[in-house]
Amino acid sequence: MVEHKIGNPVNGDPLELPVAFNLMFETAIGPSGQLKGYLRPETAQGQFLNFSKLLDFNNEKMPFASAAIGKSFRNEISPRSGLLRVREFLMAEIEHFVDPLNKNHEKFELVKDIKLSFLPRDVQQSGSTKVIETTIGEAVGSKMVDNETLGYFIARIYLFLLKIGVDPTKLRFRQHMGNEMAHYAQDCWDAELKTSYGWIECVGCADRSAYDLTVHAKRTKEKLCVRKPLDEPKVVERLECEIEKKKFGPKFRKDAPIVENWLLNKTEDELEKLSIELAENLKISAKIPESSTPNEVIEIPSDLVKIQKVKRTEHVREFTPNVIEPSFGIGRIIYSVFEHSFWTRPNDSARGVLSFPPLVAPTKVLIVPLSNNETLQPVVKKVASALKSHQVPFKIDDSSASIGKRYARNDELGTPFGITVDFESVEDSSITLRERDSTKQVRGSVEDVIDAVLKMTYHNVKWEDGVKDLKPFETSNEDEE
Repeated sequence: MVEHKIGNPVNGDPLELPVAFNLMFETAIGPSGQLKGYLRPETAQGQFLNFSKLLDFNNEKMPFASAAIGKSFRNEISPRSGLLRVREFLMAEIEHFVDPLNKNHEKFELVKDIKLSFLPRDVQQSGSTKVIETTIGEAVGSKMVDNETLGYFIARIYLFLLKIGVDPTKLRFRQHMGNEMAHYAQDCWDAELKTSYGWIECVGCADRSAYDLTVHAKRTKEKLCVRKPLDEPKVVERLECEIEKKKFGPKFRKDAPIVENWLLNKTEDELEKLSIELAENLKISAKIPESSTPNEVIEIPSDLVKIQKVKRTEHVREFTPNVIEPSFGIGRIIYSVFEHSFWTRPNDSARGVLSFPPLVAPTKVLIVPLSNNETLQPVVKKVASALKSHQVPFKIDDSSASIGKRYARNDELGTPFGITVDFESVEDSSITLRERDSTKQVRGSVEDVIDAVLKMTYHNVKWEDGVKDLKPFETSNEDEE
């Protein structure tokens, strides 16, 4: 950029030199402040550290998953876009541990025919943003999506987002480009939602391979792996490191255990390189950061160590699981649901509506007495008691505003149902049920109306089916104004 004199595109001023920047928040621990600490950038690492306990809890069976929800922190250089790019945010993450040799999923058949909108890597590289609409089964079959387990979670993410109120026409799955994907990831897709800020990443779904467990095992010196009995014993040949312990201790003294661990924790490929070095130079030379002299080269002569191929009969297969991780940005999802759910009445732009699905609406029912007349109170209390017994969140609006205004301000809050108690209710215990989006109303007994509300709220029953046993109720236009 200096060579070609590339400057600020706004005013042409020269750019500052790049500087290192840590995206993790650093803090001081304890009264002295001598011990450094870092606020977590994700909730995943606690699950990896507890892998052995989680595996034990699952009776050593694979695959299995764990989940966590909590605050995460990132030292964003430039927080912006309202609530979308912030330094403190709520995350929910699933870590699904799977055998690297078998990434099929037993429930994949249930989701394989779900059609999704994909923006794969090759389409982006061509300069296009045109999505490909195909089923998740076809996407996995063509290897556009790497494996069944990853595909299964992508489909489940789609179903979850639709269930909480995301507009499916404003949802796509974009594959990470090679230069933005984590170095350890095998494949990664983002569920992106279209908002007034453009397409924003709300859920990530990545195959993190075995990277996290491998790194934690190396640093903690604890095995984070699975032992699976083989159907038949298998003879394997592999490189192994044999140490002459009688000479090793006197040679390296207090560094002996550190040097020994350094050798014994090498992978097959690393041992092969060391064996070549040992054969050519009759010694191994390396800097070992954990030793008492981390900046000096330590030499291990050939009379102290042997690296050779050994045949062994194995009855158990030992492997480090791979991890499929769906990661949800709760704040971004909630913001997107608000945008996707908001609209205004065609005949009155001042009357806004939040079309939350009943399942996620904070208040499910508005109870509206037609007036403050005392004779209506027993029916109001009966309805409130019935809703409370079924643990349905409700609100009573007995203000002096017109019934239309009371409905309108709760439409803005996303309350899906309204129950009207009038003077007819006192005579026959019937009440009126109103639906937020269509403003349609039906009438029936308290028991039948509450039953319909429960079906539509918690059992995914549509309005037409939920109220088919109730009588349509016509109201004057004045009631809705």
